[in-house]
Amino acid sequence: MDFSLSQEQEMFRQYVRKYLQDVETTKIARDYIHGDINTVQQSLAGLNELGCTQLNIPEQYDGMGLGKLDLVPIFEELGAALVPGLHLETLALAAPMIEQFGSDEQKQTYLPSIASAEATFTIAWLEPGRSYKKQGIQLQAQHDAGSLLLQGVKTLVPDVELATHIIVPVRVNEQIALVIVESDTAGLTVSPLQSFDETRKLSQLQFDNVRVSTNQVIGQLDEGWAILNRGLLSFNAGLSSWLVGATERIVQMANEYAQIREQFGNPIGRFQAIKHRIVDMKLDLETARSLSYYANWTLETDAPDKVEAIVSARIFATQTFIRAAADNIQIHGGIGFTEEIDCHLYVKRSRFFENYLGDIDTYYDLAIDALGWTDVAAPTALPITP
Repeated sequence: MDFSLSQEQEMFRQYVRKYLQDVETTKIARDYIHGDINTVQQSLAGLNELGCTQLNIPEQYDGMGLGKLDLVPIFEELGAALVPGLHLETLALAAPMIEQFGSDEQKQTYLPSIASAEATFTIAWLEPGRSYKKQGIQLQAQHDAGSLLLQGVKTLVPDVELATHIIVPVRVNEQIALVIVESDTAGLTVSPLQSFDETRKLSQLQFDNVRVSTNQVIGQLDEGWAILNRGLLSFNAGLSSWLVGATERIVQMANEYAQIREQFGNPIGRFQAIKHRIVDMKLDLETARSLSYYANWTLETDAPDKVEAIVSARIFATQTFIRAAADNIQIHGGIGFTEEIDCHLYVKRSRFFENYLGDIDTYYDLAIDALGWTDVAAPTALPITP
């Protein structure tokens, strides 16, 4: 079975790559670290002009109406350059959930705005001292005159300052609902948190009787948990592509440095210890790429094995990214620990995604359950269903 990307998909990749090279790739992430939001937004606007935000939006909502596989090369290039922002959360999580489960009003409101890059979404799921499991969602939403009043705290919310909207899982009468909250809503207090990965800025959100119309609920009030976990399938398929792109750039960095760094009169790439490590990195990369392509193919075709394919791709691509980022530091030696070169940026991002929207152990449990290797669902698993 051939999972190669089409000529058109590869051509679009080249447009994105050329643009990111013109803006010096990881310079966007470094500008974000230093708080230069205007420069970052200008750089992201250039990506949007290329059509990156329109790809998977249906044509009736001002998009291109393309499929999941068309996002693969885009996410790979964004991962390679560590582009900050909310492309994954917006295009691979919010847009598919709104398209599949949203009301006609929500589709008319949000999908064209996503296509034009006027709307960007982050997700506020995790709560202090709690987990990504269903019982971890305790932020209360009370009915009040056709609205919901939100009261509680969400933490480790990424890139709120770049978001126009926030997807918030809330508890309504012991049921989980998904609510869309505008980032400038009255009663919402944003407190910046210190983050290990400074290219993804985290915040804590305090909801003090934040009023949200019931029209902002995605699907029915009791369908939020199922919708969220369906959205995770799309998100993790996109994330696996992002991780492949980042890993590919790491392998390139390691290989380039091994050819120019000399020890005992020879490039260090000639030494077996370095050579074998780079080969192992490359083998892991190509395995992760194959899993990622297949995962996105199963999502696009609604294949019966899409859950295990997507979860497996998320697991392996995450672990590959973590190993490659660490090995790259070792190959670079002492200079790999400095801020002047990019090695540390990839190490930090790899650890960010290690536990983002579920940790690796949770996804192992999901993979085991999806493969039918146990008759009892693991207690830590998120109940993702086909």
